[in-house]
Amino acid sequence: MIRFTGVEKRFGTTVCLDKLDFSVAPGEFVTLIGPSGSGKTTILRSVMTLEQIDAGTIEVAGEYLTHRQRGDKLVPADEAHLRRMRRKIGMVFQQFNLFPNMTVLRNVTEGQVRGLGKSKGEAEERARELLELVGLTDKIDARPAHLSGGQQQRVAIARALAMDPDVLLLDEVTSALDPELVTGVLHLLADIAAGTEITFLCVTHEMRFAKRVSDRVMMFDAGRVLEDGDPEQIFTDPVHERTRDFLRAVLDEQ
Repeated sequence: MIRFTGVEKRFGTTVCLDKLDFSVAPGEFVTLIGPSGSGKTTILRSVMTLEQIDAGTIEVAGEYLTHRQRGDKLVPADEAHLRRMRRKIGMVFQQFNLFPNMTVLRNVTEGQVRGLGKSKGEAEERARELLELVGLTDKIDARPAHLSGGQQQRVAIARALAMDPDVLLLDEVTSALDPELVTGVLHLLADIAAGTEITFLCVTHEMRFAKRVSDRVMMFDAGRVLEDGDPEQIFTDPVHERTRDFLRAVLDEQ
């Protein structure tokens, strides 16, 4: 579902992604862990086309994300291609990024109407289903300012799901939440992952969540994959000393 081939990304003279090669299978839940600055969020932003890579290719659902084949050459994709590819991908950010002037219901319907071409009635029906899923049917007419952080993040999750993505990117979705709200959001995401065929690419420092939900865990350091394996192996018997040091530091904080 996702394939990185020789991907490089630089910010000035700093190499953020260093000839990165990895793939994620359809329906797989892959969690990216590693220290700050290791390139994890840049990976998500590159898949979302919020960052432009400097070399290599990214494929989503068997198609090049930011390139198109022209004869025997790859050329940069046009905006129409990028828009079509973005419809396959949803992202839930650290900050909730809700529209403050819109109700909860409209926050979830707006993208469906404008991006997917649904009628207002169709969009509202789907929004109500998803708001029930995330436990917010009683907040449909509320505005974001009147919701707790956990409730706002649930709306953001419902909004992402409303676009029927093939791929859902999660970027530290609990980092802006008070500690008592984290567990509820993580349980919700675990239920969604178990109950759908969506492919997940997740960045988190919640190691217990990563161990419970992930099919694979990838440890990043300096823009490279240091270690890649199933959660049990990564968390109980990591190969690299760098991974052991990182996990020890993070788990001590939790």
